[in-house]
Amino acid sequence: MSHSPDRRSFLAASAALAFLDGLPAVSAADVKVNPKLVAFDPEIEPLVRLLEETSRDKVLEEVGGRIKKGLAYRDVLTALFLAGIRNVQPRPSVGFKFHAVLVVNAAHLASLAGPDRERWLPIFWAIDNFKSAQTQNEKESGWRMKPAAELKLPADHTAFEAFTQAMDAWDVEAADTAVTALARTATTHQLFDLFVRYGCRDFRDIGHKAIYVANAFRLLETIGRQHAEPILRSLSYALLAHEGENPSKRDGAPDRSGRRNAELVRKLKGGRDAGTPDTKATAEVLAAVRTGTDAELGDLAIALVSRGVAPSSIWDGLFLAAGELLMRQPGIVGLHTLTTLNALHYSYQTCTGDDHARQLLLLQAAAFLPQFREAMKSRGKLTDLQIDKLETPDDPVPPKSADDVFAMLSKDKLSAARLALTGLQSKPGSERELIDAGRRLIFLKGTDSHDYKFSSAVMEDYSHIAPEWRRPFLAASLFWLKGSAAPDSPLVKRTQAALG
Repeated sequence: MSHSPDRRSFLAASAALAFLDGLPAVSAADVKVNPKLVAFDPEIEPLVRLLEETSRDKVLEEVGGRIKKGLAYRDVLTALFLAGIRNVQPRPSVGFKFHAVLVVNAAHLASLAGPDRERWLPIFWAIDNFKSAQTQNEKESGWRMKPAAELKLPADHTAFEAFTQAMDAWDVEAADTAVTALARTATTHQLFDLFVRYGCRDFRDIGHKAIYVANAFRLLETIGRQHAEPILRSLSYALLAHEGENPSKRDGAPDRSGRRNAELVRKLKGGRDAGTPDTKATAEVLAAVRTGTDAELGDLAIALVSRGVAPSSIWDGLFLAAGELLMRQPGIVGLHTLTTLNALHYSYQTCTGDDHARQLLLLQAAAFLPQFREAMKSRGKLTDLQIDKLETPDDPVPPKSADDVFAMLSKDKLSAARLALTGLQSKPGSERELIDAGRRLIFLKGTDSHDYKFSSAVMEDYSHIAPEWRRPFLAASLFWLKGSAAPDSPLVKRTQAALG
């Protein structure tokens, strides 16, 4: 029996697509979205729905089954982030349950840096964390992101001005329609340079606004520009979180350094790479953070740049000061000195065409640390530890391996930091061993969003600091890493079973 060319082509195509037989079917209902909710790209919508609708006690196994049938890592990452922004409200704070969104990029960075066989652990942890946050959100408000108000969108050529006016006025509704239009017309670089200004303008939510800006744009680079619109709507909504009366109509403490520095930044001259590295300037910044006010730190940053000091040396001082604050009071506020600084520094490096935004980021980074210091005092006394005097014993015995350091960490943080510093000084090049061991313990024992946010931040920033300061900075990070005696996360076994 003969077949027509069309018939033969059809049979050949059917054979080539036979591999799809083993995959779960995607029906029209899977793609259709509740008209009261924001819609995502049709290709990713079914997977987002899967994460939203599958119970917490079954979701890891469901996703694991699909991964074994070929589901790609990037699709899981994309769906996880989008599920978070549609189902978790950044209110009353850009923190708490909203960490389910904030932590996704940190989990992704940890996955990229981890060994191949453990790469899914951070993402599966983040999926479980999302389900917890989703439940909390339902209890608090039941909020879910709605579609954009299409009929209220400004004209394309006025979107930029409409957005800045709305953000300056802290007008949530106007900002939402303006950013929707802006997301459809502006380039990613234009959007980033604009958002970093608003991410650093106020000291609310202990740095989470700046963290969200950096993490959202970093994820867009991975998951694709086609998902920008709902993500930027979530981001603008988060940046407008505040307490009490409209901040544009009052002189609130969280806004003062931003307003002051927006004026001072006009005095700064020179680009990001101008000036000469200066170790003494780094030490000067570190000392100033110990006692200075936010205004004094802003003035110091301007003075140092004006006298020809490279901004990188100022950043070094800030990184060291943040590490020292964590040493002086290991806790939720202290760790955010480092995660916030990581976000501000990433934004500073990534700004492409806006020197004003870049310079504002530097001044705000300097101004935030004294505010963190004062916020920490409300939680108890700070010790007098100093990162540049993290002295080792008189007759130091280097650890045999990083395992010795993390075993000590379970007993005593300061002793572990000193032991780590001894090892780093006696064995050049051992930094990578310490970093890899610390990251793996987060994979196995991490139980909180801050475990991933913090470890990803400090392990990234370590390479950005001048070589002479890297070892004490890395040693200080031990004050929030996991010791080897900490219990394993129960999610590790579930993840292994789901993928086994």
